[in-house]
Amino acid sequence: MDPRDIILKPVLTEKSYDDINDKKYTFVVNPKASKTQIKNAVQEIFGVKVKKVNTLRQIGKLKRQGYHIGRRTGVKKAFVTLTKESKSIEFFDSLAQ
Repeated sequence: MDPRDIILKPVLTEKSYDDINDKKYTFVVNPKASKTQIKNAVQEIFGVKVKKVNTLRQIGKLKRQGYHIGRRTGVKKAFVTLTKESKSIEFFDSLAQ
């Protein structure tokens, strides 16, 4: 799998902005990707050293349209922590200020 198929997009929220100073970054990733694949993809795309990866699966919300009930699609998030000596990810640097 290509690294850009694993990392789908960054999560840009107030909570994720607060973690940038601690070198913790949040991404929406492919639901089939493992922690090792996520780690290798982040290292290859951004050129950083990853210390650990935590993942979370969010189930989609239930939604109603009249009598019919459906569910939104779920997502898988990855919380990536970089090592102390690693450089930060440049994309997030302008957002953290």
